[in-house]
Amino acid sequence: MRFTWITLAFVLTLLAACASRPEGGAIKVSTVTAPGATMTDLLVATTRQRDKKGVAGFNGERVDGVDFAAVSLSVPPNHKTGAIEWPDPLPGDPAKSFVIHSFSYVDGDGAFVARLKQRLASRPKGKRSVAVFVHGYNTDFDEGVFRAAQVFHDIGFDGEVVLFTWASRGRLVDYVYDRDSATIGRDGLERTLELISDSGADNIFLLAHSMGNWASMEALRQASIAGHPDFNGRLAGVVMASPDIDVDVFRSEMLRMGRPKMPIFLFTSADDKALAFSSLIAGEKPRLGAYTEDKKAIAELGVVVVDLSGASTDVDPLNHSSYAVAMPELVRRLNDRFAAGDKLTVDRRTLGDVVGATGGSLGNLVGSATGSIITLPTYLLTLPLRAIGR
Repeated sequence: MRFTWITLAFVLTLLAACASRPEGGAIKVSTVTAPGATMTDLLVATTRQRDKKGVAGFNGERVDGVDFAAVSLSVPPNHKTGAIEWPDPLPGDPAKSFVIHSFSYVDGDGAFVARLKQRLASRPKGKRSVAVFVHGYNTDFDEGVFRAAQVFHDIGFDGEVVLFTWASRGRLVDYVYDRDSATIGRDGLERTLELISDSGADNIFLLAHSMGNWASMEALRQASIAGHPDFNGRLAGVVMASPDIDVDVFRSEMLRMGRPKMPIFLFTSADDKALAFSSLIAGEKPRLGAYTEDKKAIAELGVVVVDLSGASTDVDPLNHSSYAVAMPELVRRLNDRFAAGDKLTVDRRTLGDVVGATGGSLGNLVGSATGSIITLPTYLLTLPLRAIGR
């Protein structure tokens, strides 16, 4: 498909229309609580510059090294799966919106690790998992905080959450700046994963969205070259949601890294309008998150492909955040199947579609709720898939 400048104008209009976040940030602390609201605590690792003016927390400019923070917030009782209910006016009504209840900077690697160790030690054995979220292009610090809280709240993740936020300026016109910031952020993300692996975590799960996958794949590639591809056996799974990566670049990264020791889930959608924009400015080269032409070829690189094409959602008209709606349902259903004793096997007639050992297509099981199709790399069947929800 050849995109025109009319298509670009249309996509940019949709992108602007989707930006409901408040100007200047939303990290304004409130002591007001609400019945039924769910408290969530996050640790933050970032390559952003601190912004001590106003309510931004961190701005979109870059710093050397990694800085840290701690955030506590609440998710409203009327929360809709996949959505961010923005506080308006600030600091927000906890009965209706996401609200920040505490925010503080954390100085240095040692303080970050100490806090994470303390939180993990308070959990029973078997519940000491850490999930890391890496946001995408055009994302301010506050949006990264709220999205990380939303995703892992909706999944029902029972562990500690770390937001890794690189220096996105949160502006549509800064695509190239953001891309360069994501590239710079790869070292900080690798360092963050190293610190988490030293903190006493049993498992680490990495979830990246859009351009955040560029920083993530580069960090994993670097770690592989350095000889610790799974961070001392702690990295238990990777989820790539709508990745804004050139398909050829991804193929070269995977070939350089070799077959991963942990499952990598890839959420794609041919309906992703934001990635259509990215493809246009990248010389009309297909982006991985919108590539559905040869799912089995991608799967055999070592990736579980979840195709969300055609899945309807009113949370995001661009279909760039469909994973935020689909993934909680997918995780719940997979965990239910694993808890019931199902194992993954391959239907040889379809050369890689997932079926349950007790019969019935797992892809169909998930598809009944999300419209998705799952394709599994055959060699991965010998590796353990660990539950990432409750």
